[in-house]
This record gives sequence, C-alpha cells and structure tokens, in this order.
Amino acid sequence: MQNAEGRIRSGAILHSAFRILHSIAVPLILLALWEALSRAHIINPLILPAPSRVVVKWLDYARSGELPRDAVSSLYRVMMGFLIGTALALPLGLAMGASRRAYALLNPVLQVLRPIPPIAYVPLAILWFGLGNPPAFFLISLGAFFPVLMNTVAGVRSVDDIYIRAARNLGANNRALFFRVVVPAAMPHIMTGVRVGFGVAFIVVIVAEMIAVNDGLGYRILEAREYFWSDKIIAGMISIGILGLGIDALLARLSDHLLRWHRGLEPK
Repeated sequence: MQNAEGRIRSGAILHSAFRILHSIAVPLILLALWEALSRAHIINPLILPAPSRVVVKWLDYARSGELPRDAVSSLYRVMMGFLIGTALALPLGLAMGASRRAYALLNPVLQVLRPIPPIAYVPLAILWFGLGNPPAFFLISLGAFFPVLMNTVAGVRSVDDIYIRAARNLGANNRALFFRVVVPAAMPHIMTGVRVGFGVAFIVVIVAEMIAVNDGLGYRILEAREYFWSDKIIAGMISIGILGLGIDALLARLSDHLLRWHRGLEPK
C-alpha cells in the first residue's frame, strides 16, 4: 500500500516537473539564442545586450538600492492612482448600470472621453498640477477609471432578471435587491475590470514617470536611454514585468476568494 502511494506521489512529482519544463522550454531556447547572437556580435550588443549582461546589470541595480526605491515609488503611484480611479468608477458604474436615466445622461460624454489615451492629457496634467506626484496620480487614475467603469456597467446591466424577480418575490426592498443581488451578481465583471484597470495603471505610470517625476522605474528607464545603457533599460523593463505579474497574481487570488460562490468553490 505504501509502495503504491509512493509510486503515485512520484508520478505526480514527475508530471509536475514535466509540465514546468514544457512551459519554460520556449523561453529558455529564445534566451539561449539571444545570448549566442549577442556574443557573436550578429546583434549589436550595444543595442541589444546579452541576457547575461542584463542579469548582471539588474543585480547591480538591485544591490545599489536604486531598484527597491524605484519599485516602491512606482508601486505607490500606481496604488494611489488606481484607488482614485476605482473610487470614482465604481459608484458611477453601479449608478449607470442600475439606472437607465443615469446611463442615458452620462454615457454619451463618457464614450467621447474613453478613446482618448491618458498620454494625451500629459500637457494638461502638467499645466493643472505642475510636476511631481499629482499629475502622475491624475494620469494613472484616468487609465484605471474606464476599464473599471465599463466593466461595472456591463456587469450590472447583465444581471439575470430571474435573480431580480426571485428577490422581489421573497420581499426584498430596493436597497436589499441592489446590495444583496445586483452587486454580487455583477462582481465577476467588476473584478475583471479591476484587473484590467490595474494593468493599464502600470502602463500609464511609466509614461507619467518619464515626464513629471524624478524617480521610479519609468524615470530610470528614461535616464538609461539618455546614456545609452541598453542593459539597464531592459533591467528596468524586467522589473516592471515582475512587479506587474506579482500584483496580478494577488488580484487573481483575491478574485478567486471573492467569487468562490460563482465558481462553485467551497471556502478553505
């Protein structure tokens, strides 16, 4: 019995290891090819340095203390801008989704503003708020605002009428109907908007830091470009990717926890 359990456990470990190797095989091949082409000077190493050089620069960047400080600065701006944008988008989206009058009144204006990229507001942001964190907060909140808003509106408007009729038949008043039925039913769309909005916020923070502030990962990438430090540019890009991946993983875990009822999962 114990031997059988051991074989099953070993098989599961081998299967997991095979899946991991299968998932990283292509990135490893591409990195090896990139390293070989750069070392052979087929690709100009000044323009695209070898991965080994990028790793060395990334480690130097981290050991110097610059990377932690820049990462904290960028994450602070993302969080503040995201919270501002979400705090405005959620109640507005819930109101537009629940009220046809509010939707008819506000939707035309929002649809005109929605296609305008946040980068187009850079001159106005600097003119209105000057330099420093305030214009960055403004631009990031704009980037996060519309994904959260549109997904919230879509979520509320897509709530099945069966839920609403059932709640009415059970005697639910308007307040209970909205907070106990409509909002939970719209939560999958809302969480999707939150994840998309956070991703857009990370894009916008890099643009904002290249223009309005003197620290952060975006600022450091711009500084490296001026001195033609390609390895530091790529190191900064990798840092942004790792930071964004970590935040998205946390949001995915939060979404799974909040929506376990939706997926039929039992709380652990």
